[in-house]
Amino acid sequence: MADVDLTSRDQAALVGDHGPAAAMAMRIIVRLAEIQGAPSLIDVTRAHIDGCLYHGQAGLDFATKLVDLGAEVSIPTTLNVGNLDLLHPELTRSGALDVAAAKAHMDAYLAMGCRPTWTCAPYQLPGPPGFGEQVAWAESNAIVYANSVLGARTNRYGDLIDICAAITGRVPLSGLHTDGGRRATITFRLGELPDRLAESDALFPILGFIVGRMAGAQVAAITGLASATSDQLKALGAAAASSGGVALVHVVGVTPEAPSLEAVLADNDGVKIDVTAAMLRRARDELTTGDGSGFRGVSLGTPHASYEELAHITELLDGRKVHGEIDMYVSTARDVLARAEDAGIAGQLREAGSTIVTDTCTYIAPVVHDLHGTVMTDSAKWAFYAPGIIGVDVIFGSTAECVDSAVAGRPVYDMGLWDG
Repeated sequence: MADVDLTSRDQAALVGDHGPAAAMAMRIIVRLAEIQGAPSLIDVTRAHIDGCLYHGQAGLDFATKLVDLGAEVSIPTTLNVGNLDLLHPELTRSGALDVAAAKAHMDAYLAMGCRPTWTCAPYQLPGPPGFGEQVAWAESNAIVYANSVLGARTNRYGDLIDICAAITGRVPLSGLHTDGGRRATITFRLGELPDRLAESDALFPILGFIVGRMAGAQVAAITGLASATSDQLKALGAAAASSGGVALVHVVGVTPEAPSLEAVLADNDGVKIDVTAAMLRRARDELTTGDGSGFRGVSLGTPHASYEELAHITELLDGRKVHGEIDMYVSTARDVLARAEDAGIAGQLREAGSTIVTDTCTYIAPVVHDLHGTVMTDSAKWAFYAPGIIGVDVIFGSTAECVDSAVAGRPVYDMGLWDG
């Protein structure tokens, strides 16, 4: 293992001068740096924690241990989703013991001074990280968005490491925190597509699914996308971080570090992959595990829907009602929901028959009412994880197809979208 050059403050924390919790956290951070071969540690200005999501007793024990040792975060720290919707507790169908454990887990992170944001999309909060800012973010889609869209710098920090970074304010100088670590080694060249698909939001999660599958954990570049909104880039990155371990995607001409392909490529140029319409159709079909029988629900808002996405869903509903036999879930952050409440959008969604979910995600928490049916989603991330985690069959569709299906009570397909 490589020696890590520690500052006097690092060494003081390591020997317990800043308390037992800081010493424990620093031991973990230093060990991580040794494993990664990092020469030293660097300061980070903020953290986002994924470890607050209850997966079992071990995670709760770790958080409780830190609290018992007097842990406090040293930098502004936001929290990812938990296993409960605290604003709408009636939606959770867990047993009393599981609810108590999940609540205790969330409370432990609050006790350490973290903000109760409970969102997988912290970049939608006011004052996101700036270009070049060094941060320690967990939650895979938040990581890829921070690196790619904001141009901030974070490695892919996992549960338990994330809170150690928040306590110490330090991380190893390695990977995506460095200039060299941000160079692309694989390029996806998007070819000619059917006009409507090229203009559809559905393109981005499917393209991201392909990128993740083929790039693994490499830094990727994409050419052939003339423009993209923040929500489209969110969907692309979330998919790439789910089907693979992607933490940075340079969209040439769109994302801030990629004015040209040459600006982001590694010296060896790397692998080049041509993405065709046929590849996109196959990826869409791979994400669809259900045949439409037993259609019971629609899930939107993974990652958490932005205010603009909530407004768009309302526009697509256009005064129509969700079919009486269909559950339509729309997940969002509590901060975004507050804005949507003020604008009347949240009320319109509820009036149409939608269920708004906050603080958690419907492929993780026991919120979806009928797990024996088929659920339609516009999220490649939701489609990728839900069959294995909650056991439902999934149909992938565009946002418009999802809304039309919820209203009709049966899967509705835009047959010309993918074929031209």
